[in-house]
Amino acid sequence: MYKVKSFGTEVKPMKTMQELADIDATVEKFLSENDVKEVISISDMPTTDDRGATIGLIRVLCYKV
Repeated sequence: MYKVKSFGTEVKPMKTMQELADIDATVEKFLSENDVKEVISISDMPTTDDRGATIGLIRVLCYKV
Protein backbone atom coordinates (compact mmCIF):
# COMPACT_ATOMS: atom_id res chain seq x y z
CA MET A 1 0.00 0.00 0.00
CA TYR A 2 1.24 3.50 -0.84
CA LYS A 3 0.98 6.33 1.69
CA VAL A 4 1.85 10.01 1.89
CA LYS A 5 3.12 11.82 4.99
CA SER A 6 4.00 15.49 5.33
CA PHE A 7 6.34 17.18 7.78
CA GLY A 8 6.71 20.89 8.43
CA THR A 9 9.17 23.25 10.06
CA GLU A 10 9.47 26.95 10.60
CA VAL A 11 12.47 28.60 8.92
CA LYS A 12 14.23 31.38 10.82
CA PRO A 13 17.03 33.59 9.49
CA MET A 14 20.52 32.22 10.19
CA LYS A 15 19.17 28.88 11.47
CA THR A 16 18.22 27.19 8.21
CA MET A 17 20.95 24.53 8.27
CA GLN A 18 19.88 23.37 11.74
CA GLU A 19 16.21 23.35 10.74
CA LEU A 20 17.02 21.25 7.65
CA ALA A 21 19.00 18.82 9.81
CA ASP A 22 16.07 18.65 12.24
CA ILE A 23 13.51 17.85 9.52
CA ASP A 24 15.92 15.24 8.08
CA ALA A 25 16.15 13.62 11.53
CA THR A 26 12.35 13.69 11.90
CA VAL A 27 11.88 11.93 8.56
CA GLU A 28 14.60 9.37 9.35
CA LYS A 29 12.95 8.64 12.71
CA PHE A 30 9.57 8.20 11.01
CA LEU A 31 11.09 5.79 8.46
CA SER A 32 12.79 3.71 11.14
CA GLU A 33 9.74 3.56 13.45
CA ASN A 34 7.23 2.58 10.76
CA ASP A 35 7.06 -0.37 8.43
CA VAL A 36 8.37 1.56 5.41
CA LYS A 37 9.37 -0.87 2.67
CA GLU A 38 10.32 1.66 0.00
CA VAL A 39 10.54 5.43 -0.38
CA ILE A 40 8.92 6.48 -3.65
CA SER A 41 9.65 10.21 -3.46
CA ILE A 42 10.54 13.05 -1.14
CA SER A 43 9.97 16.67 -2.05
CA ASP A 44 10.34 20.00 -0.29
CA MET A 45 8.34 23.15 -0.79
CA PRO A 46 8.84 26.49 0.95
CA THR A 47 5.98 28.35 2.57
CA THR A 48 5.97 32.13 2.31
CA ASP A 49 4.45 35.12 4.04
CA ASP A 50 2.42 37.83 2.31
CA ARG A 51 5.64 39.55 1.15
CA GLY A 52 7.08 36.40 -0.40
CA ALA A 53 9.69 35.76 2.29
CA THR A 54 10.28 32.09 3.11
CA ILE A 55 8.94 31.31 6.57
CA GLY A 56 8.70 27.54 6.55
CA LEU A 57 9.31 24.29 4.78
CA ILE A 58 6.98 21.40 4.00
CA ARG A 59 8.51 18.03 3.18
CA VAL A 60 6.24 15.43 1.57
CA LEU A 61 7.16 11.75 1.67
CA CYS A 62 5.52 9.13 -0.52
CA TYR A 63 6.29 5.61 0.64
CA LYS A 64 5.26 1.98 0.47
CA VAL A 65 4.39 -0.18 3.49
